[in-house]
Amino acid sequence: MKDESKLMRVGELAKAVGKTVRAMHLYEELGLLEPRSRSEGGFRMYGPEAVDRIHWIVKLQAIGFTLPEIQGFVRDFRQAGSGREATERVRVMFAEKSAQIREQITQLHVIENDLGEALAYLDSCQTCTDEHSPSSCGDCDHHGHQRGEAPPLFAGLSSPKPLAAGAVRLKVISETTEGSN
Repeated sequence: MKDESKLMRVGELAKAVGKTVRAMHLYEELGLLEPRSRSEGGFRMYGPEAVDRIHWIVKLQAIGFTLPEIQGFVRDFRQAGSGREATERVRVMFAEKSAQIREQITQLHVIENDLGEALAYLDSCQTCTDEHSPSSCGDCDHHGHQRGEAPPLFAGLSSPKPLAAGAVRLKVISETTEGSN
């Protein structure tokens, strides 16, 4: 048997990985973590490999996997008919997550560009006088700005006040009625 002096109780394990005891119990309930043994008093005892296992779970969560997803692919892995089938199942899950992450990265690049445009526009506003009202900010022609050409991220904030919900409903109803005549 491995060195018993390195075993930890659940509270010690939780502290070692910066998690709660409840999280350790949840991981165990989900079949993601197993104690190496039990003490004479019935306490769960975990070896150093449990720390690695929890770090693995945390990394998968950081990648975007939920605990039920992790539980599912651990179960599927264990229940596969062969090692080849088991690894193929995991490979498919990881490939799908990789594609999702690439899509998120693309979306984040677009958002970053939108923020960059808005910040450049707003930086030029810092030299503006206090005589202009906020409602004129998105449609100004000062400091190199062109009317109607505020970056979309800022233009949405500085655009005129939207119509009240009732006014929008009336407009839609009148357009629908006009179209049916």
